[in-house]
Order: sequence, then structure tokens, then C-alpha cells
Amino acid sequence: MMRHLIIFTRAPQLGAVKRRLAADIGQMAALRFHRTMQMQLARGIAKDKRWKTWVAMTPDVCTKNSFNVRAGVTYLKQGRGDLGKRMAHCFRALPPGPAVLVGSDIPGIRREHIARAFEELGRDDAVFGPASDGGYWLVGLKRLRPIGGPFSKTLFTDVRWSSEHALNDTLAALGPHAHTGMIETLSDVDSAGDYDHWRRLCSSSRGMISTKLQGRNR
Repeated sequence: MMRHLIIFTRAPQLGAVKRRLAADIGQMAALRFHRTMQMQLARGIAKDKRWKTWVAMTPDVCTKNSFNVRAGVTYLKQGRGDLGKRMAHCFRALPPGPAVLVGSDIPGIRREHIARAFEELGRDDAVFGPASDGGYWLVGLKRLRPIGGPFSKTLFTDVRWSSEHALNDTLAALGPHAHTGMIETLSDVDSAGDYDHWRRLCSSSRGMISTKLQGRNR
């Protein structure tokens, strides 16, 4: 079956993205970070031919300029409701095949993470990429049976989002009969400390690249 990757994100609008981060660093800086992460996803995992990429954008009315259309993605409406209801809607809306959903604020996401998640779905009903704060940056479902087969009908409900309980609550909602896999733990950027750490890593990476280029030119 076709593999599906869902990039779950917001349209880049000032004051509407990364509100927790914006409270620390300002709305404009938070918007720039959001756009940088979207560009990273568009240039990286969205272009991989091993899966079909869907961009689940909110609000539902968005323009082609809301994401890098050159990546060849297909837009998907998140629908209404809280975070859990919108995530469940995206999984139900896709054609058959295993699906992996990721957020757009995880700087460490790489293609190998997505490939590993699909490998896990070859063995398990669901897969998660835990976040260091107790949530998760990735969730995948095998989807060989409708949601509600081995899973609870309350999938993604009664979850304490944006808390250290989010992953454990979702695992409880899946029920005791679901076979679940885990991949690498990554961190998102939600605070000024997270943001400063990310910027230091970016500066370090640019410095390493510059050093390598200088070495080649000698």
C-alpha cells in the first residue's frame, strides 16, 4: 500500500503560530522560526519519493504560498475541533495505507526518522516519536483496519495536550491490545531556552561547513 506522510502545521501568519514561543521571543521571531521549519521540511522529508506527502494546514482556507508548493505536496484540511479531533480527521481522510503524522516545530527531523517509523508499522499497529517534554513529535498508524479495530474509539481524546502526560494519555487511549513501537526521542522548540539552543546549533553547523569548505579550497 502507499505510504502517507502528514505534515501537521499552521499557515504562517503573524500572531497565530508558536504562541508559547512568541511570548518569550516576540511574534516576528516566532514567525521566522515557523517559516524556517516549514522550509526545512519542504526541502527535506516532503520531497522523498518513498512516501506521498500531505500538508494538513490550519486554518482550512490557505493559499499555495502557505507552504513550499515546489515540494509537490497535496493539501489536506485539518477540519474542526481540538488538536486530537483534527489529528484523527487527517488519518481518516487519507486513502488506504500506513500513515505517519509529524509536527512542524522539530528541528531534528530527518528522512531516516520517517523511514524508520514506516518500518515499525510493518510490525506494529502504531508508532510514536517521543518528545523530551513527555509529548510526541511523530505518530503513525498502520491503518490496515479502520480506526476502532484494535484501537479505542476514543483515539486522541482525553489527552492532556501540551503537557508531560500527552504520550502516556495517547497510549492509554489506544488500548491494551495495540502493538506499539517507538523511535528516537527528539525535542521541539517552545521556549526562549529551546530557541537559543537551536540557534547555537545552527551557528555551530554553519561554522563546521565553512571550515570544511575552506579546507577544500586550500
